[in-house]
Amino acid sequence: MIFNNNHDNAIHRKRNKALGVPELIAIALGGMVGGGIFTILGISVSMIGVFTPVAIILGGIIATLAAYSYIKLGVYYKDEGATYSFYKKTFPNSPFAASLIGWWVIFGYISTIALYAYTFASYAISASDFANNEWARKGVAGVVILTFTLINVWSVKGMGKIEDIMVYTKLVILVVISFVLINNSQTTLPVLLQNHNDVHGSINVLSILIVASITFVAYEGFQLVINAVNEMDNPEKNIPKAIYSAIFLAVLIYVIISLGAVLAIPFEEIIQNKEYALASGAGNILGRWGTDLVILGALLATSSAISGTLFGASRQVTVIAKDHYLPEFLAGRINNIPVFAIISMATLAFLLVLAGSLELILEFGSVTFILVSLLMAYANFKIRKLTHSSSVLTILAFLGLLSGAILILYYELTYQPQQMLFIAGLYALLTLGAWLYSRAQDS
Repeated sequence: MIFNNNHDNAIHRKRNKALGVPELIAIALGGMVGGGIFTILGISVSMIGVFTPVAIILGGIIATLAAYSYIKLGVYYKDEGATYSFYKKTFPNSPFAASLIGWWVIFGYISTIALYAYTFASYAISASDFANNEWARKGVAGVVILTFTLINVWSVKGMGKIEDIMVYTKLVILVVISFVLINNSQTTLPVLLQNHNDVHGSINVLSILIVASITFVAYEGFQLVINAVNEMDNPEKNIPKAIYSAIFLAVLIYVIISLGAVLAIPFEEIIQNKEYALASGAGNILGRWGTDLVILGALLATSSAISGTLFGASRQVTVIAKDHYLPEFLAGRINNIPVFAIISMATLAFLLVLAGSLELILEFGSVTFILVSLLMAYANFKIRKLTHSSSVLTILAFLGLLSGAILILYYELTYQPQQMLFIAGLYALLTLGAWLYSRAQDS
């Protein structure tokens, strides 16, 4: 259709630019379904077996509670700086609070880049002779981080096109994988439940809650919708619609895949090959094409998550650096691309890959995002009258997230004390860095 009226043309262009609910849901799903299920499946099954889908649903409930405060603050502030900006504006007289949330958020994103790179590498070499070689895995993780660092530094437009292709392709593949596994079930849920009760006794609710908390990082990404607030119509309605819908769809996808996995793949195999459990199981059931399909899905999922996280988080780094809560050189741009922020985040992510295991990176990421979400719930409670938030829901969200953080710490202290020391050391360094930069602001 050709518009002769200039006013109509302007309206038409504006509507074409605006992001609607379907596009916003795609943004959130692109961030959430970014390799999470490939990462958490083996670890979950090794801890709670047949109850993995239950833990995934509970993790989704925790994510929904976390999303409540993000949504209320996002609608109130309408600031694309999201987490960092919300906290800084809610506590304007506390430089340390702003600095701390900035450091925690950015290093949370760095941990997810490391997590997805590690998972990418595990699946990439799963069909080779180096499948269980830890240093080969870390080397491939470094290569994929370098690849998407170069893509992000090279071209925003190029990155955007590659990202679109990866996001939509991975969702199609994940759906196919889910139904193929379910159609090739080797057992039934009643049989699995009976076997679990025979071997382990009655259900251990505490273990399920711990796994739900540990796997919280699989839902990280819904807040990316808020970063697009300047590109959407009617944020008051579209932000909550998009985020709640995306979390529901993510839970649905994760539950179907995990259900298919526990029904079709022997637990021993999932646990033995937990870094690439789906590929190994699909190969035994469906042959080479099944393995290749799962590997392709995992590589696309993790690639899109690495690229998207580098893109979005690096922009947030520049905002924090401009406020002098991070080294000022990180605010620099070349051709409007935050090159120094991208390279710095990628380097730190690779160092985390070198330093830690899959479990350590996963648990550090989950603890970080639970703590950040906890702070968002606290901020929302402080200005609940301005954001028109329910005191009951806000307190419930705070208590749910606090419980999740305590459960992870309990698990670490009980079963992984050395890992706990490493994570505690990272937090001590982050808090020290945040404090030093906030002191500089005070002076």
